[in-house]
Formats: sequence, structure tokens, C-alpha cells
Amino acid sequence: MKIAAIDIGSNAARLQISSVLHDGGHTSFKKVEYVRFPLRLGHDVFNFGNITPESEARTLKLMQCYKLLMELHEVDGYMACATSAMRESGNGHEVAERIAAITGIRIHIIDGIKEAQLINNVVVQSIEDGQYLHIDVGGGSTELNIYFNRQKIASKSFKIGSVRLLEGKESKGAWRKIENWIEDNVDTLEPVTAVGTGGNISKLFNLVSKTEENATSLSELQRMRDYIASFSQEERVHKLRLNADRADVIVPASDIYISVMKWSGADKILVPDLGLKDGIIQLVYDRIKHK
Repeated sequence: MKIAAIDIGSNAARLQISSVLHDGGHTSFKKVEYVRFPLRLGHDVFNFGNITPESEARTLKLMQCYKLLMELHEVDGYMACATSAMRESGNGHEVAERIAAITGIRIHIIDGIKEAQLINNVVVQSIEDGQYLHIDVGGGSTELNIYFNRQKIASKSFKIGSVRLLEGKESKGAWRKIENWIEDNVDTLEPVTAVGTGGNISKLFNLVSKTEENATSLSELQRMRDYIASFSQEERVHKLRLNADRADVIVPASDIYISVMKWSGADKILVPDLGLKDGIIQLVYDRIKHK
């Protein structure tokens, strides 16, 4: 069985196709196809309030490509989700309807709560007992979730993300709201470990020195952020070999992860290779299984 997930974010749109593997009573997913394309819908929406005709045309072409890939892989089920850029766009629903009419791909425009829930379903599998603060930084929003002994006890979505910061369009007082929420919800008497998801923290994690196989320290994250920031945009592309659409947002994204860790008192961050697309795949599998 193969399952596909389409994640249309503020910076990029991703397609992941995974095979379902069964080993006794355990089910796992093996990635067989992954495509990422920098649509940058957030640039349109956070500056002009709508998705432009040019961006709609590119999104349509991309969905047509993704549909062909899913047909070639003969997927048994899929789901397409769009997050902050499309949900805040004045014409997001109309764009989604037009794309569905042409391609047959229905784009589910999900809110921050649903987005956090889908990611939670897979992130919880990578943590142990104790207090964890999950930080998911996207292009348009940041989701924070607090877990204690593998149970989510608090969750909040904030209108601040890598593309928003790059465009100077973060919501008023967003930094203070995050700091206050952390102060109100993180138990300072308990050690806290950060868990980072999102494309930027995954790229940062590939560059830093690791304290463990899947973890690094706040100081190392800060060191790498400052190192990248010392290069120009062009140098980040040519010397550090970053994609152009990653090179300009990785420092703003780093600032969010680092600030949240400092405010919460977390000295270590786990970086599992998980995200919204993995939560979508889990959801689609569960629906197929219970049909």
C-alpha cells in the first residue's frame, strides 16, 4: 500500500509518498518519493492579502505534477492540506475550488489547531516521559505544544513565521505573546527539552554538531545561526549550498527556535525527521484501515 501527503505551506509545497510496512503488529512508513517546490504563497498573502493569478497558475501546475506522480506510484489514498498562507488569503478558498475543478485534488485549508494536532500525532511517538516543548516553525505561523509524560497539556498557534519575519509582517506583539504564553504554561520546576520540526530546523540540524544522534544544544544552534547570518544571501547559496528559498528564511526561523528555547529554559533540542506531511500520512492510513 502507498499513501501520499501534500503540504502547501507559506514558503513551499511538498509531496511525500510513503509505503506502508507491516512487521508483526507494528506498522511503519517508508518514504519512496519526496518533492518540494518553493511556491512562496506567503509573499503574496502577507503583503497583498490574496494569492496572485501568477501564484495560482504555478500552484495549479504543481498540483497537476503531483497528481501525475501519485498516479505513477498508484497511491491508495492521499490528502492535501494548506496552512497559514492559504487560510489567511482573501481568495484562498476560491483558488482551492478552481484547482479542485481542474485537477480533482481537493485542498483542505486547515486551521492552526488542526495543523498542530496532525503534527502531534507523529511527534508524540519520538518523545519519552518528562516535559517537552514542541516548536514547529512554518512560513506563516509557529505552533507551540507542551507535553508532560507524552500527554499534550497546552497548545497555541502564533502568527509569526519565517516568511512573515522576512517580509516584516509578523502580527503586532507576537514575540511578547509567545514569551508570556511560555511563562504561563512551562513548568519551571521541571526540566524541559525542546522538540523542533519544520524545514529550517531540519536544515540547521544537518549543519550543526550533534550532542546526540537526534539532538543538539542551544549554544550550538546559536553558533550556527550566527555563522549563517555572517554570509550574504548570495554567499549562503553559493558557499553554504543552501537553496535560494531556504537561504533567506533560515536566520529568521532560527531566531524563533532560539528565542523559544531561551524563554523556556531548554538547553537541548530534539530534531526528529517529522512534520505535517507525516501527520497527514498517518491520518490517511488510519482512515483507510478503519473503512
